[in-house]
Amino acid sequence: MFHSEVTTNNIRVRVHSRYVAERSDPDQDEWFFIYTVEVSNLGDTAAQLLSRHWIITNAEGERQEVRGPGVVGEQPNLEPGQSFTYTSACPLKTPFGTMHGTYQMISGDGERFDAEIAPFSLGEPNAIN
Repeated sequence: MFHSEVTTNNIRVRVHSRYVAERSDPDQDEWFFIYTVEVSNLGDTAAQLLSRHWIITNAEGERQEVRGPGVVGEQPNLEPGQSFTYTSACPLKTPFGTMHGTYQMISGDGERFDAEIAPFSLGEPNAIN
C-alpha cells in the first residue's frame, strides 16, 4: 500500500492506494488500483469541495488529466472538524504509476482555493521495476 498526506489552507488530504490483482490482467496490459481519500477540515470555518483535477502518469511517462465536479458524485461541505472519505479506482496499462492533483474548494466566507493532493504511487507489489 502507498500513501500521501498534505494540508493546504487547513484542508488535509490523505490518500492510500493499493493494487487489486483480481481486477487486473497483466497479460492484456491492464493493472487496476483503488485509492481511498480522506479530506478533513482542520480549520475553523466550513469549506466545500467543488471539483477535482487529477494528473495520472504511468510508467511510460504517459500523462492523463481528469477534471470534473465533486468526487464520487458529491460536493461535500465540511464543517470544522469534519472529514469526508471515499474510494475510487484507476486502471493503468503499466504496473506502476503516480497520481496527484488538487481539489477546488470554497470556504464558508467565499474564498476559493486549491487543496493539494500530494503525489502517491500506484504499483503492483511483486513486480520488478
